[in-house]
Amino acid sequence: MKKDHKDHKDHKDKKEILCTLGPASLNDYTLARLAELGVDLLRINLSHTKIDDLPGIIGFIQERTSLPICLDTEGAQIRTGDMAGETLHLPENEMLLIPGGGGRSDAPQLSFYPPDIASFFVEGDLVSIDFNSVLAQIVENSAPGLRLKILIGGRVGPNKAVTILNRDVLLPVLTEKDRQALEIGQRYGLRHAALSFANRGADVDVIRRHVGEDTRVISKIESTAGFRNLKEIAEKSDALLIDRGDLSRQVPIDMIPRMQKLIISRAKKVGVKVYVATNLLESMVKSSNPTRAEVNDIFNTLCDGADGLVLAAETAIGSYPVHCAMMVRKMIQQYDEHLNNTFLPDLDGKGSLLLIEPHGGRLVNAWQENPAPEEMAGLIPLDVDVSVLMSAEQIALGTFSPLTGFMTKEEMETVLREYRLPSGVIWPLPIVLQVPGKMAGKLRAGDKVALRLKGTKEIYATMDIQQIFKPDLEQTARDTFGVTDRNHPGVALLYQRGEWFLGGPVQLVRRLPSPYKHYELTPRQVRTIFAHRGWSKVVGFHTRNVIHCAHEHIQRLALERTHCDGLFAHPVAGPKKKGDYNFDVIIRGYELMIQKYYPPGKVMIGAFQNYSRYAGPREAVFTALCRKNFGCSHFIVGRDHTGVGDYYQPGDVERLFERVGDLGIVPLFFPTQHYCEACHEYVEQCRHGDDHLLNISGTAGRKMLARGKRPPEWFMRKEISELIIREAREGKEVFVA
Repeated sequence: MKKDHKDHKDHKDKKEILCTLGPASLNDYTLARLAELGVDLLRINLSHTKIDDLPGIIGFIQERTSLPICLDTEGAQIRTGDMAGETLHLPENEMLLIPGGGGRSDAPQLSFYPPDIASFFVEGDLVSIDFNSVLAQIVENSAPGLRLKILIGGRVGPNKAVTILNRDVLLPVLTEKDRQALEIGQRYGLRHAALSFANRGADVDVIRRHVGEDTRVISKIESTAGFRNLKEIAEKSDALLIDRGDLSRQVPIDMIPRMQKLIISRAKKVGVKVYVATNLLESMVKSSNPTRAEVNDIFNTLCDGADGLVLAAETAIGSYPVHCAMMVRKMIQQYDEHLNNTFLPDLDGKGSLLLIEPHGGRLVNAWQENPAPEEMAGLIPLDVDVSVLMSAEQIALGTFSPLTGFMTKEEMETVLREYRLPSGVIWPLPIVLQVPGKMAGKLRAGDKVALRLKGTKEIYATMDIQQIFKPDLEQTARDTFGVTDRNHPGVALLYQRGEWFLGGPVQLVRRLPSPYKHYELTPRQVRTIFAHRGWSKVVGFHTRNVIHCAHEHIQRLALERTHCDGLFAHPVAGPKKKGDYNFDVIIRGYELMIQKYYPPGKVMIGAFQNYSRYAGPREAVFTALCRKNFGCSHFIVGRDHTGVGDYYQPGDVERLFERVGDLGIVPLFFPTQHYCEACHEYVEQCRHGDDHLLNISGTAGRKMLARGKRPPEWFMRKEISELIIREAREGKEVFVA
């Protein structure tokens, strides 16, 4: 009799994911991602695994993940044997001899496995080969072998299913290979086994004798006999698995949906779990996206009451194993939302249920394109510089979520004192609108102003002024930047902008013009792209510099260590200080890297329309939270992230991240990377000692390029440095003047 397994009873309502492993998924990245996506069981299909390879495969998996492993037996099935080529063409009306015994077959011969299978065929039998690719009839069963007439021709391959139609053939439930494999599984501590072609309750007793009562037995219903004997099979099993593929070899395909519902319903009455397999995401074997029919099938299968879904070829040999598991996870989440009556269309712009939540839970959206002229007519004009409009735009687009406007006095003071908004949500950096006293004197709380770019009459945003206040600028500088030195560019800007602050919500009416607007993707757009790419774990990278080899090394390390799906390179596109790289060469450098050097399909670039405040640790946390709103789950934090000069000390950034607590995005800290001329690679420490470590600072690299001298290739890719030097020689602005 079946035995209760408490770990499964405790989670009886949880929908499970079972993934078949194979060449596509037996690697560190895929195993790590499957575990992170909440896969419940890893399946090894013995029909496609050599017995000599099994111990190595089990060991490889167990070294990399604690996920349970299930051995899926070959079971009572007939398959084609090995052959000389990949496929064999069998013409219609041809007579074909299948020799007795198994082994390799040379065209035009075909062999069947297991070797002694001929005795189960009867003259007159109709035989389907390779999932109905070929239909044949047995015309003779004699000493030389089986003589077949090909009724419907086609191509067949090795190790493909052979089905005797219209009658039940009860083969031995376990092959010799199955028995050996189950013994190996027991030695390695495996406690899950799937019984293929369970035709009757006695078949479950057979596998129980091999694996014991402590092993969870999943009986596969994939034959008419299994369907007819469902109740007795279910009563002796821990779970059932509907293999729709093999079942469709014995019953018309149009009956499969109805049989699926019947099997699930009857299994529920017995009290066993039911999993469903075959063709869940067949199109994703070669495509990164499913069809509408497939997602509907999965959703309706869950609605039928299936307890789990089984990916087979999709994760064993497909091109997108992680995407497939991710899609099933998303469909389960959609089903859960539907069940709880909490599902709504993606109105908050999250992009995908598997992407990280926006900071504060939802993306702010305060963009009203092309408002009616009469709405703008009565507004008080307020002329501001481009950096203010950039902040207004990013607030309205959700980059600074949960902020809805420029901060009030209470918000700013709470942020400076506690690194939190009054709501308790972590926020490290004041986002404020400053005006001089002359301008503040013309405004009152309750006014609605039109934010215009200085020197123009173009309105880009509106603001409802809730509060006008005058803080102590010196104390504000000390709290924000840690210093009051006016040589600090952030402090200098604070004093230049005015002593009065305006607080209140903003609404965007027009985006700022830019030659790089197509790179300036909104958080909603980026999340949409991530979802379409099948990314749920993404590393964000903030920079105001041209890509160089140390950055490339850190980016690759981040992808490798976190098993993230991709990297989002997000250089700053706003105003910069003198000597910084012009944004054009930064973005073109990243484009070159994507074309030539980055792993294909692993890197996406965008432009961060913002400006550096040079607030050191506070701004490092701020830039991480912004990338969280774009959908990044991880964020690379630089050695002197958003710092300037010697105002911030090593370790200050790490200490602030630790102090503020869980941000919902994982910061990635990397020690200084040096190039070892003996190892010919970047390292943190090296056995060759410091004498072999080379280093060029970013400042030194810029000076070399400014002189038209190409830095060594270990510092910067040749194509990147040549681009910069060529642009400078042609009189284009490479560095901010």
